Amino acid sequence: MSALTTPLYKANSLESLLHLPPFGAEGGYATEGDVLVNVTADGVDLNVIWAEVAAVVKSWNAERSALTNLLTFNTTNTADAIPQSRSSDSFEEASEYGEPEAIRPPSDHALMGYTFKDYDKASRWTWKFLRDSTAEQVRAVANYALDMDNRLTTGTILQRLFDPTQVENEWGHPVYGLYSGDTMVPPAYLGKDFSAPHSHYIVSEGEQIDSADLEAAIRKVTEHGFGMEPNSRLLALMNPAQAEAVSTFKAGQENATDIVAKHDYIPSAGAPAYLQPDNVIGQIAPATYNGLTVQGSYGPVLVIQSDFVPEGYFTVVATYGPNSSDNAIGFREHVQRQYRGFRNIPGQVNGYPIQDAFFARAFGVGVRRRGQACVTQIKASGSYDVPEIPR
Repeated sequence: MSALTTPLYKANSLESLLHLPPFGAEGGYATEGDVLVNVTADGVDLNVIWAEVAAVVKSWNAERSALTNLLTFNTTNTADAIPQSRSSDSFEEASEYGEPEAIRPPSDHALMGYTFKDYDKASRWTWKFLRDSTAEQVRAVANYALDMDNRLTTGTILQRLFDPTQVENEWGHPVYGLYSGDTMVPPAYLGKDFSAPHSHYIVSEGEQIDSADLEAAIRKVTEHGFGMEPNSRLLALMNPAQAEAVSTFKAGQENATDIVAKHDYIPSAGAPAYLQPDNVIGQIAPATYNGLTVQGSYGPVLVIQSDFVPEGYFTVVATYGPNSSDNAIGFREHVQRQYRGFRNIPGQVNGYPIQDAFFARAFGVGVRRRGQACVTQIKASGSYDVPEIPR
């Protein structure tokens, strides 16, 4: 046996190979050897696969965008001063000889801040890879980057909604979630005063969602005056597991021990055909709302199921339309327009086949109206647990 074939040599050779980077990942660059063939082993055109991936990503992101647009408004402010009381002035009886008193807007305000962070990712190719790859293969990287961006923004918005933790932004302004039992007292509304602690993060005290949970969440929002105006809508956003249970609620019937529903669940106009022994009085919920499929309605809320809502949780939120300035959560971007939105930045080498490209996003979030939504965790006992939403 020669020295080259000894077990010791083989062991050393294997050990040396383990120190090498995986094939196709030399320095993090896509190389000539990474160029894909034109068809798979079963004869499927790779460009068809890329197109299918892009279509799935586009559809997936459309729901994300439609969902978060109803929760947010765009802003470049670091914080907003929000009145902590609504005007309690009333008209006075007119005097024949005097002028009326002037209206006095609320004078007490609280500063509601918005976070701000920069995020980025890179794509890298060698010139030989770009020379021999198809346009679809290159575009696929951009498609994945768009998906990552949408997941980041949506996940951050939903995390802010479901997380009561108070933080600070770079200016030291407080950034809030919904009312979380802290010392802030909600503004009075229509003669009803509130006190601290006041929380919009509640635990159901049951292992399954029941009608009382949904009704309590609705009341938490409407008692502050949100969702009652003609230009607003109350939405119940929930995971399909909870939405399925809600579809069984019927007015006057128990859906849990000693829990009797106050309303009937009514399928939307887009629901599958169903038999209804009684007449439906009133307007049936639309099939869609802002591009989201509406499952049905329960009392004043539209029930919208989404896998983006963590299982075991639901939220009732008042929306005033896509990107309305009256929505609950601020989506903060940079004051300079060129730094807003999803950005694709050319690499360091110009006038040559692209070797580097950078994808960037700069944004932050914060709740401006803390009583405009209520989050419920379906849990038998204990305190509220903050879910971790993928970003």
